[in-house]
Amino acid sequence: MTEQKSASRNINLTFPPLIAFLIIGAAHLTCQSSPVLSLLVMLFWMLAWWLSEAVPMAVTALLPLVFFPMLKLGTLEQVSANYGDKYIFLFLGGFIMAQGLEKSGLHKRIALRIITLTGSSQSRIVFGFMLSAYLISMWISNTATTLMMFPMALSVSSMLAGQSESDMSAFRVNLFLGIAYASSIGGMATLIGTPPNAAASGILAANFGAPIGFLEWMRYGLPFSFLLLLGAFVLMTRFIFRLNRNETQSADALLHHALTELGPISKAEKRTLAIFLTAILLWLSEGIIRSVFPNYPLNDVLIALLAGIAFFIVRNGKNETLLEWSDTTRLPWGILLMFGGGLALAFAFKSSGSLELLTRALAQFNHLPVTLYTIVLCLLGVILTAFMSNLAMVTLFVPVVASLALKLNVDPAVFVIPVTLSASCDFMFPMSTPPNAIAFSSGHINPRSMLWGGLILNTLAFALLCFFVWLMGI
Repeated sequence: MTEQKSASRNINLTFPPLIAFLIIGAAHLTCQSSPVLSLLVMLFWMLAWWLSEAVPMAVTALLPLVFFPMLKLGTLEQVSANYGDKYIFLFLGGFIMAQGLEKSGLHKRIALRIITLTGSSQSRIVFGFMLSAYLISMWISNTATTLMMFPMALSVSSMLAGQSESDMSAFRVNLFLGIAYASSIGGMATLIGTPPNAAASGILAANFGAPIGFLEWMRYGLPFSFLLLLGAFVLMTRFIFRLNRNETQSADALLHHALTELGPISKAEKRTLAIFLTAILLWLSEGIIRSVFPNYPLNDVLIALLAGIAFFIVRNGKNETLLEWSDTTRLPWGILLMFGGGLALAFAFKSSGSLELLTRALAQFNHLPVTLYTIVLCLLGVILTAFMSNLAMVTLFVPVVASLALKLNVDPAVFVIPVTLSASCDFMFPMSTPPNAIAFSSGHINPRSMLWGGLILNTLAFALLCFFVWLMGI
């Protein structure tokens, strides 16, 4: 059995780069080489290694740094800049905040409060976490929401570890993926819920003179996201990763006992909570403050970093800071590299001319009815966002669909809102969006489970998008 695994790993390790080198070599010999072909070959290689885990996923994310310059998909300076993108520092600040939450023990107290309200069966626990993540991510980033909820989920998972291994395996997958998916789904509801929404509105305002208002967005985003949340919960817990629905009285007694054992809230928990609430308040009020003070210097990234820094300054009541630098050894640094690789792929899509070819191809179907045309664009959005970050997809694809809308004498928002919503329907791969990567970092989810569950939820999301596009057409 070990020999079979070793042979399988060797095939997964050597086959993708071998195929890539053969295709690129043959293209050069026949003078058929092109940036688009080079990009497709590298995309195949990286996806094969990501799905098979032939090497650590963070190592796969470093391939663009080595091969993109060699294949003329960008200079080393251009490619490496993606690994220092400002949103990577947003993730870093969020990771530090989550580490502080976990070290203080506040996450366990909040988790127990949530569970005692929603019930002690596995399905109710999962729904409680999903609903909490959904409501929170409507107002702060899905990344920050996942980071806040995840330590609580880990704590709950460890508390229920006494049940059968098969039940616990399904429970963990539902819990961790449920939080990640609900965080992404909740972000769809409002303009400030996730960066792609705000980016789409900004692109329309700056380049097309057609900004999307807050209420206009919620008119479509809120009902769409809520239906998707309910559908995701039912499909995951009843069909994809079937859960035991029986009440567990022992678990209920265990959770109440654990909550009692925590005792009164400590100074470290209070100060951790104060930092978190301050960051959340700043995130929520950023737009209001900026409308009054246009030169307001803070943004999402700076707020996350300031909160992270505060954990190394504020004392815990025992003459120690809330976090020491040694605590950062447990941060998921590899996820930052994974997203750098995703952004590098997005950069290559643009620099290789792939998106320009896509725009030309789409323009040839301008004879289609607007509703059908919008559905086709949403399908492309769902596909593209599986292979690059949702923010990168919106940044690159929204200008394309807005231009197409103007050519068809259609309000750009008719194309842009559904396509931007499709950018958050990225449930298949760890590198597609930060919540997916954070869930994957738990160690309880393999790529095939995420691929299978994500494919079904992507299909559900696309079906709902088609329905709402039809309503918008009406």
